[in-house]
Amino acid sequence: MVDARRVWMIRHGQSESNAGLPTNGPAAAPLTERGRDQAVRTSAVFTEQPARIVSSPFVRARQTAEETVSRFPATPYEEWPVQEFTYLGALHAARTTNAQRQPHIAAYWERNEPAYVHGDTGESFVALIARVHAFLDRLAALPDDDGLVAVFTHGLFMKAVMWTLVSGVQAPDARDMRAFRGFLGACDVPNCAIVELWRPNGAYGFRLVGGGVTHLAGAPVESGSPAALD
Repeated sequence: MVDARRVWMIRHGQSESNAGLPTNGPAAAPLTERGRDQAVRTSAVFTEQPARIVSSPFVRARQTAEETVSRFPATPYEEWPVQEFTYLGALHAARTTNAQRQPHIAAYWERNEPAYVHGDTGESFVALIARVHAFLDRLAALPDDDGLVAVFTHGLFMKAVMWTLVSGVQAPDARDMRAFRGFLGACDVPNCAIVELWRPNGAYGFRLVGGGVTHLAGAPVESGSPAALD
């Protein structure tokens, strides 16, 4: 049995959306050349073979994970629902840029309704937090002899995990949603940043270990817009 469960949550490399280019919806934005370089640098930071590699189904996360999968071909690879928070739904229209979506982004957060779903394809804030808890439960249920789990995911989802662990919120109300929006502005997760979760054996839940991008030394680091889709 291992002494503790270790998880690396890794934000994807720079996407075309991050670079200000138009994209075909939240799931389809690929990596830029810089993003691919960041993915290579991230794969090199592993000093041990991960026990499991997990990716969001979104293109930019899968492309970031590919470099680590190629380096460790014997490691099981899985796709989990750790995709980005897609609250805009159909408002994230084809061939639009992040700048063009900003009015819709601002309106969503100003609305401050946790159960609100835009159209048939949007995700509510309540659903996001439920997805976070399902992710943590799935991690906790992994075999005790699992080693490091590498999870290639997205900025807002990572922030939701961190906020949920700190706040303990299970069923968010309007006050919680407002608090989360404040947390977005106070927390930055650059492309390919690694945030570690650690769970000691026993009755304790997951704990946060501070993340950084020192493994990308020499490469430009860009901060994302706190409330923007990436």
